[in-house]
Amino acid sequence: QVQFVESGGGLVQAGGSLRLSCAASRIVVSIADIGWYRQAPGKQRELVATITSRGSRNYAESVKGRFTISRDNAKNTVYLQMNSLKPEDTAVYYCNTPTPLRDSWGQGTQVTVSS
Repeated sequence: QVQFVESGGGLVQAGGSLRLSCAASRIVVSIADIGWYRQAPGKQRELVATITSRGSRNYAESVKGRFTISRDNAKNTVYLQMNSLKPEDTAVYYCNTPTPLRDSWGQGTQVTVSS
């Protein structure tokens, strides 16, 4: 089954940056659409960025201009560069396909932004 392993989260002050990594197995990221999601405490999981097989990128309005999604085909890994972080970006971040594969959710990586 398709698996995603997220890493790179941590504690950062508002205005800081983090880069998250999503290592994929049993799916080739260069020919798949991949998304980054986040789930804050008490809130539903939301899709914040996607990269298509053609390399097109889309972002939620809340992160547009601050987050950048990219991929390294040789490493079969998708990244999320997060700049100008805000306390409201605090969440567990996951990756999956834009139509999520139910059994492929990873453990996620915690991002905490302090004010």
